[in-house]
Amino acid sequence: MSLSEAGYHFGAILIDIKVRCFCKTSFGAPKLSNRKRPMSYRSILLNLGIDGSIEPLTRISIDLAKRFDAKLIGFCAADAPLPVTTAPEGAAIAAELWEQSRNEIRQRLNDQHSKFNELAGTVKAEWRDTVENPDHALVRASLLADLVVTGASLGASTGDGYRMADPGSLVLRVGRPVLVAARGAASLPLGRVVVTWKDTREARRAVADAVPLMAMANEVIVVAVDPNPGDWIGDGVKDVASFLAGHGIKARTQVIKTDDNEGSRLIDFLASVKAELVVSGAYGHSRVREWVFGGVTRSLLDEVWLNRLMSN
Repeated sequence: MSLSEAGYHFGAILIDIKVRCFCKTSFGAPKLSNRKRPMSYRSILLNLGIDGSIEPLTRISIDLAKRFDAKLIGFCAADAPLPVTTAPEGAAIAAELWEQSRNEIRQRLNDQHSKFNELAGTVKAEWRDTVENPDHALVRASLLADLVVTGASLGASTGDGYRMADPGSLVLRVGRPVLVAARGAASLPLGRVVVTWKDTREARRAVADAVPLMAMANEVIVVAVDPNPGDWIGDGVKDVASFLAGHGIKARTQVIKTDDNEGSRLIDFLASVKAELVVSGAYGHSRVREWVFGGVTRSLLDEVWLNRLMSN
């Protein structure tokens, strides 16, 4: 074999090796060095009320946006009820009063926008507002975000539906994880996170949605509360811990037997361990223009001292 022929065959062998390696790494097992990137939130939708100070909730959201290098979308919506009148000449007056109320709302939205911009500073941020039903408007806007942040209102009960989106309604409607911040909270400590486990679609969704936050926690506890805790419940919380371990999150598990209300027993446990964030599935259904919540979901929504991440 001549020197040129030997060089040709050697080059062909190298090409064959490279092709085989490329096929293996591209279409077979992934390279060991290509580790899966941790889950994250790339956009956060902050739901703000038209009344009161927006500073505490905005500061929580700014901190989250900085932690995840996410875009923060400030959002505010409100509307005014149309005055009801039975007098023939009252319709025109009612319409005028209604438009006056809506103009006052527009001015208030401008005020909240200015305050949001002042607080946001150098964070990647944008603002959206609208004069319409807050619940409906926020559900539409939620498609922009990986996470929705909202404040506590009146627990599982609705407040003024014209002035503020209802947290319970949002949790069940937006199709995104909703962080319901504790009333008055200006920060979100993540020292101890508690996952309230029940083997349902909603709870599984919540666990996956909360991975970015749990990855920052000092301690994670997976707890199940049940009047008749069988082995399968213990196996379930262990499986959750195993899933979290796959994301580099170490969690301990606990199963609590209760003879009374599961929601009350869970709240007692959360208080005893000083939970700083609670992760839970949200259960409920619509009935005659109102939302009917599951027992544990209602208990969590009623406890406005808690930071809660809930998914449906």
